[in-house]
Amino acid sequence: MSTATLDSDRITRTRAVERLVTGQATSDGAGVKLTRVLTQNLQRRLDPFLMLDAFGTDNPDDYIAGFPAHPHRGFETVTYMIAGRMRHKDSAGNEGLLTNGGVQWMTAGRGVIHSEIPEQEEGRMEGFQLWLNLPAKDKMIPAWYRDIPSSEIPEARFDGGTVRVIAGESRGVRGAMQRDGTQPVYLDIHLEPGARFEQSLPADHNAFVYVYRGGLSIGETVVPVQRMAILANTPTADGVVLEAGAEPTRALLIAGRPLGEPIAQHGPFVMNTQAELIQAVRDFQAGKLV
Repeated sequence: MSTATLDSDRITRTRAVERLVTGQATSDGAGVKLTRVLTQNLQRRLDPFLMLDAFGTDNPDDYIAGFPAHPHRGFETVTYMIAGRMRHKDSAGNEGLLTNGGVQWMTAGRGVIHSEIPEQEEGRMEGFQLWLNLPAKDKMIPAWYRDIPSSEIPEARFDGGTVRVIAGESRGVRGAMQRDGTQPVYLDIHLEPGARFEQSLPADHNAFVYVYRGGLSIGETVVPVQRMAILANTPTADGVVLEAGAEPTRALLIAGRPLGEPIAQHGPFVMNTQAELIQAVRDFQAGKLV
């Protein structure tokens, strides 16, 4: 793991919180219980992000069946495991084990069928899955994936905390992944009580913060645990400032350049037109998503 200790980004005007969002309890796969934080009605507002699921439980009945084989086309999935072990297999012959602190970045592109099955029968399973849209020109590229163990995620230390840089850049530290089209920033920020974190962001990029331990403030707004704060796109703001409350805090900061393209979704397929969706379903039924 590469670790650097660097000064703050020195934000002169922080973005404000546009609104707070409470996730929706649901289940997916073969009955895995989770919270859908970024729901379909927020896709336009948070373009290029399509979905964020948070899962976390000590009860094996809530996760043991996992996500049996299912298809995807037209976007990327980013799975970040906080605790637990998940086995990935796909129709391209790839296989990997996602463990504590690791990330799997999968580009579905023109199509892939994969499964994600827990490789544990007890203990805690906790993490996140983010869906990141692909530009129209890239939706039919070959499928690809990368397992990124915890040791390969760069970190930057600062007074009162640490930031794990999964994608993009923070405090001069380049993240494990980069994407030219959407320019995603994906940070896992660990703050001691009362600590402050600053991150520069382009004014036109959509951004949100999800608190999964403790609590923090952004400007005048308190963001409690298990809440998502959508950040306002203020033209004069140069980033965001997070300030932890009275207990240790962990939060995800996610931002990206909006694509501004039509979004057509049918379950695990995300394209730009209804005709492309119909073709995706036909290709799946014909066994062509391999």
